[in-house]
Amino acid sequence: MNAPTSLHLQATPGRLDSVLSELSGVSRSQIGGWIGQGRVRVDGTPVTRASHKLRGGETIEADVPEPPPSHVEPEDVPLDILFEDDALVAVNKPPGMTTHPAPGVISGTLVNALLGRMTLPAQEGHNEDGSFRPGIVHRLDKDTSGVIVVAKTTPDHARLSEAFRDRATRKTYLAIAIGHWKADRPIDVDAPIGRHPVARQRMAVGGTSFKEAQTRFTPLARLTNPHGQVLTLVQAEPRTGRTHQIRVHLAHLGSPILGDTVYGRASEAMPRHALHAWKLEVPHPRTGEPLQLEAAPPDDLLSAWLALGGELPPVLTGGAAQT
Repeated sequence: MNAPTSLHLQATPGRLDSVLSELSGVSRSQIGGWIGQGRVRVDGTPVTRASHKLRGGETIEADVPEPPPSHVEPEDVPLDILFEDDALVAVNKPPGMTTHPAPGVISGTLVNALLGRMTLPAQEGHNEDGSFRPGIVHRLDKDTSGVIVVAKTTPDHARLSEAFRDRATRKTYLAIAIGHWKADRPIDVDAPIGRHPVARQRMAVGGTSFKEAQTRFTPLARLTNPHGQVLTLVQAEPRTGRTHQIRVHLAHLGSPILGDTVYGRASEAMPRHALHAWKLEVPHPRTGEPLQLEAAPPDDLLSAWLALGGELPPVLTGGAAQT
């Protein structure tokens, strides 16, 4: 039987997460996920703190996510493998591919494709958002291409997760941003990111339950398109790993990513947001030695830049600028 789409409950005294868990029969960790996603309201007001104190008698409403898939099918999907050994596999994820199954998305994901060629470490249950992520250490948005690392065993997953959590990794992205940056030097953005208070599928600088977020942006090249619009080819190095971090920080600078329909607007030149996970340095989970991974910038991003009249900088060509 499918889970209900919403809950309406009368509160007893206590912490919101504990009370809602007891009344609904849902685990406290899942309830914490719902609260963090803005799915829970008390007397009609969204509450984003699990520790919110209830006096008793309040009306609690919760929007319940769809149940997660109970089984993920292996699928024969071609993958661009950048590196593979007994501990991990690094993939150049194409744009349009979702990283892992979640409610409503059970096929065509990176996890489906990987399960078609290898065994991934099992997880106990599912994540708080209802997703199923065997082996997944970090994620890329569906329309973001580039390097992603997946663990093959539970111990390796734990070590890689620790490396990402402790910021022992170095991530470099490539993006096309709308707008002219006067400075040629790097720009450091230190602006916390949280869930948008109204549009719950979006993130925002500030927002609810915000966390620190830092990104360094380096302009690589500029162009002026036929409509007089200035665009900048940008190297982005996120120091933290917040959801949509690069996209939110660029929009915060007034330079949303080309084709980003969530934080900017659609573009005829680029049918997706022009963002690519270019390079990743991560300590190998067994040896500790730095593993240097790189996914060449995709044709659609480079073609869009060239079609708009830009030149490729030497850092992308290994030599002189190309047109």
